[in-house]
Amino acid sequence: MAKAQLRTPPGMRDFAPAEKRRREWVINRIRKIFERYGYDPIETPSVELFETLQGKLGEEGEQLLFKILRRGTSIDDLRTGKASSVTVESFADVVDSALRFDLTVPFARFLAMHSDLPRPFKRYQIQPVWRAERQQRGRYREFYQCDVDVAGTDSMMADAEIIAIVVECLRDLGFTEFQTIIGHRKLLDGLVEVVGGQEFATDICTAIDKFDKIGRDGVEEELRRREVPAEMAARVLETITTEGTTEEILDFAERAFENTQNGPCGVAETRELFGILAALGVPKENLRLDLRLVRGLDYYTGPVFESVVTTPAIGSLSGGGRYDNLIGKFTGQPVPAVGTSVGVERIIEVMKEFEMFPDMVGGTQVLVTVFAPESREASIQLASTLRAAGIACEIDLRRKKGLKQQITYASNKGIPLIAVLGPDEIAEGTVTLRTGPKDQRQVPLAEAAAQVQRFLEELGRG
Repeated sequence: MAKAQLRTPPGMRDFAPAEKRRREWVINRIRKIFERYGYDPIETPSVELFETLQGKLGEEGEQLLFKILRRGTSIDDLRTGKASSVTVESFADVVDSALRFDLTVPFARFLAMHSDLPRPFKRYQIQPVWRAERQQRGRYREFYQCDVDVAGTDSMMADAEIIAIVVECLRDLGFTEFQTIIGHRKLLDGLVEVVGGQEFATDICTAIDKFDKIGRDGVEEELRRREVPAEMAARVLETITTEGTTEEILDFAERAFENTQNGPCGVAETRELFGILAALGVPKENLRLDLRLVRGLDYYTGPVFESVVTTPAIGSLSGGGRYDNLIGKFTGQPVPAVGTSVGVERIIEVMKEFEMFPDMVGGTQVLVTVFAPESREASIQLASTLRAAGIACEIDLRRKKGLKQQITYASNKGIPLIAVLGPDEIAEGTVTLRTGPKDQRQVPLAEAAAQVQRFLEELGRG
């Protein structure tokens, strides 16, 4: 029988130690910034009830859910039609849960179930999510999201703080050529109203959301395909392609949307938001106002934002916004909230391409060799002493491997220091520390931990 070809599911990956260390390095730096701003960690299950996710993600988002077949529904029942509850009218008839699509909807459900938490509630969450989409560079079916959100306040200070956190994260990771693009759903509401397109609101916003991918001509064709009247489409395109400074665009929006229901509020909140960002010291070069920014998910209600690297053009590195109505869908009471997701996967892709990572070394600092069976106990005791002193060390676990093979093992793993306890060292109460044949020193065994630490500091690995 032919041997099966081993592979991971499409869009899902294994991570070898070196790659895992890079990921942990990025995540830990992001986590420290989240905590520096006073956000607390939470976790939620990988699986949510289908009814929890349904109707929260928009048309395109819901199509990308990894749905889980209702337990107890067999394939034979589905094939032969014996399952009385099965119809072809709704997923809900055969599906009762799904892998989480993002961390925002689970957070809204979590907050609705924990009403005793202090408000505003500031949380971060770093966990994998799943989306059944076509794999492409920097986009996978299983990937980590790093979310940071605050719920319980409608102040633009919260929106500004979230944006400031994202900018600080990217700059801390070494990014300089990037912009956090800011839009506002109420400005889009004003646009739709001023062109008389309320009937086509979803079509207009869906088309605009694709602007960066398909350009002006592509959006024009998309509007035509969605049967948006030509004159209306022309006014939409003219408005969203308005260029200028932040103040110039806001002045234009103020004039254009002054007689609409939500436009004036959108302009006022956007002005306030940029003022707070300036007070926070967020660099202007990392911010840009853009009337084209929609963000595709249905739950956004106010400012929306995403960060993109200008070189290379790999897409967004973060995305989020204000969602004042989502939590209320679970509680029955409105709870204002705003947050963002930092895209770890794309950040890592860009950092690898531009060699932005520092040298990633293994965690083991010392290999304690076993010279011979009769010296094993002394080696075990030395390893325990070093670990008790906070030094990461390994002891060779193999049978009948000579010193040469153990040195090769240390070299292959990038372990910088080797401790040798042979019969001579044991008799003299010493240990030989070496990084190579020409760089070794014999030190008292009683001072092993201090001497190892000193040697490691000399090597830059302390």
